[in-house]
Amino acid sequence: MASFFQTASLVASPSYPNSVAWSDENLVAVASGHLVTILNPSLLIGPRGLITIPPSKPFPIGVINREDLLTSCLLSTCLSRDVRPCVRSISWSHLGLAPNSGCLLAVCTTEGRVKLYRSPYCEFSAEWIEVKDISDLLFDYLLSINFGEVDVPSTNSVQVSSLFYQCVSSILFSIEMQSGKSIATNLHQYSSVLRSRGKETPLKRTRESDTLPLLTAGQYASRSSMLSSVIVAWSPALYLSSDIHPNPRDRPSSNYGLLAVGGKSGKISFWRIDEPRCYAVENSMDSVDVILVGLLQAHNSWITAISWGLSADASKSQVLLVTGSSDGSVKVWLGDIEVMLNSSEVSSASFSLLKEVTTVAPAPVSVLSLTAPARSLDEILLAIGRGSGSLEVWICDILSCKFQCAGLYDAHGQVVTGLAWGFDGRCLYSCSQDNSIRCWVLHESALHKVPIPSNSLGLWRSTDLPHASDSCFGLAISPGNLVVAVARGFDATLLNPMYQARTQKAAVEFFWIGGQQLEVSSDINKEFDIEAFPGFSKWEMMCWESNILWSLTKYDNTNKPLVLWDVITALSALKQYTPDYVKRILVKWFSSWLPGCNIGVSIDEILLHARDSLTKIHSRRMHLLNIFCSRLILNNKQDGLEEVEIAKDEYLKLWMELLVSTESQLRERLVAFSFTTVLRLASSSATNAPTDRYWLPHGVAQMEQWVAINNEQIQDHLKLLLSEVGKLGKRLHSISEYVPEEQCRFCPASVPFESPEVASCVGSKNSNGVCERHKLSRCAASMQL
Repeated sequence: MASFFQTASLVASPSYPNSVAWSDENLVAVASGHLVTILNPSLLIGPRGLITIPPSKPFPIGVINREDLLTSCLLSTCLSRDVRPCVRSISWSHLGLAPNSGCLLAVCTTEGRVKLYRSPYCEFSAEWIEVKDISDLLFDYLLSINFGEVDVPSTNSVQVSSLFYQCVSSILFSIEMQSGKSIATNLHQYSSVLRSRGKETPLKRTRESDTLPLLTAGQYASRSSMLSSVIVAWSPALYLSSDIHPNPRDRPSSNYGLLAVGGKSGKISFWRIDEPRCYAVENSMDSVDVILVGLLQAHNSWITAISWGLSADASKSQVLLVTGSSDGSVKVWLGDIEVMLNSSEVSSASFSLLKEVTTVAPAPVSVLSLTAPARSLDEILLAIGRGSGSLEVWICDILSCKFQCAGLYDAHGQVVTGLAWGFDGRCLYSCSQDNSIRCWVLHESALHKVPIPSNSLGLWRSTDLPHASDSCFGLAISPGNLVVAVARGFDATLLNPMYQARTQKAAVEFFWIGGQQLEVSSDINKEFDIEAFPGFSKWEMMCWESNILWSLTKYDNTNKPLVLWDVITALSALKQYTPDYVKRILVKWFSSWLPGCNIGVSIDEILLHARDSLTKIHSRRMHLLNIFCSRLILNNKQDGLEEVEIAKDEYLKLWMELLVSTESQLRERLVAFSFTTVLRLASSSATNAPTDRYWLPHGVAQMEQWVAINNEQIQDHLKLLLSEVGKLGKRLHSISEYVPEEQCRFCPASVPFESPEVASCVGSKNSNGVCERHKLSRCAASMQL
């Protein structure tokens, strides 16, 4: 059994599959009961985010006759015992969709409601902020099309006597006394509506109407299922091709996301959220534009699982969608990104069915996981978890539409509650309500069970939580693919009723998987002669090295956020015991992309070569170098290093020089980019082309002064750009915010430009005749105060 290296307690227990999700900005959300808890894995003992789900009023879809109350299609609604809403499904968007540039969290409850949340404005606030109610938007749309009903005659609203209301109340009271629980608000809605005397009204009414139309039991059940959502899933970041909108100003957004919402009716609604054109940390820009772009009748019963995927071939404007249902059916769909964006009407034409995968005796689908390995442009891997505990894997070739079943496995004894592909589809992690976690390696089109690494890198491990778990309700993998988080529920009988049962209902456990073997066999490479880490075998050390290098190569993709918490934490722990092992990994990483380097050279020679070759290095890799310098090598808080010690150590001195050089090179590239944008804006305004949708650079005056101060160190092309910007003269004031003379915020004195990081005003005399100078900070990007 794998051992966790840190845990976090929860005050409520999860109840549904996929109860844990890991965001691109390194936040872990856990759906537990009526709460969603947001954790920061790098600081579990620190503050937490919280989303409390309040009860919602039922949608005013209509009323029914009293003789229809016990109709079979309404029994599930009438006999509902849910007194408090529970979180059924959660999903993170990609980074950048929230008004503050973060991730949006979609939350679906047992009441069928779907809402979007963002992080708080203030860091001292725990409660996350609701920004949009998707269910309200769906109700407005369905009301506008009369719920898809045609040729429905108008009826009279029901006339109810007080005697009937008393009868209904007595029935409710009797059921409550027998069950010990309250009846759902649906029947209370019937009771409150039936009190009033209705007049003749049309079937279609607005939400603010005091009277509701009289419906048949079938109509009420159909409308209720359309509004009852079960599952939510965000698509990956979607981008437009330049063929449709060659001019960037004509594009609706640089990228956007689709939220798929599956309901009890078997339909999936698709909601498009564009990335905001500007971000703000205040609540002045808290609006999120959500547009319904499609409705798809995917199944004939409940949608219980949804998974998105993108083909590894980025040139194709297609998105993959897999849906699972309570009837056991699984369907693979292909969506056209351009059609979804440019369609002016809500339709299902943007999705076409590729394949319906079925088994002999299918059980309800509980979870799905889809991935597109980078090693094959047209291949996707699909894992299906079912309520029977079985696990299926399908290998799909999108180009030829060939689907191959890689096997049906009795993986668990109860419901499969979590599935996640790791390491580019080479292994699969699964968990179940029977409290088991499994790891599978895909080898020669078949799954093979392998052990999960049992080491914890010697890091601090939580010991204040009891070992009383009895079920798993989902798992998620970190952005760097080196850690997996598992949500577990506790067995109440194993907890101390006084000290544990009141405050600890469940926990989130974090496991290291960096040492995961990706092959069926575990033969040791004889050439691996590095000193072993305490508690690690040579085979595990080889796996750690290979997996860390694979993780680092994934960050070459500029669309992947630079979230390196798990990579930096793992390397920092390894460096304490085997620093030569960490140097070995860095040498291999440098040698894979630095021109003119090979594995045989030393790390000191590579650092010198990297410092002299910065102009040939991609900006993305410079950012990675900066992170490694500041967080891994020169982390004073971790290693207790002082500036004097760094100056004495030649190895650390090389890293410090590289850090300074990369920061200077990145700043020079930023200034060049800003000057180029200014010149492009000037040319656009000269030709009367609209420029309102361009990014407007700030701090141009301060950048000009920085170039003048560092004229001897900068490159010639930046000097040329400076001369071209200087020719614009007064036109700069109409293009960007041009403020060459800055003023102190604490006194009327001016602030000369001397450094891009800090500034000091010239000072002013106070009432005592003493000249006071104020020290100010500058923005790292614009150099403005």
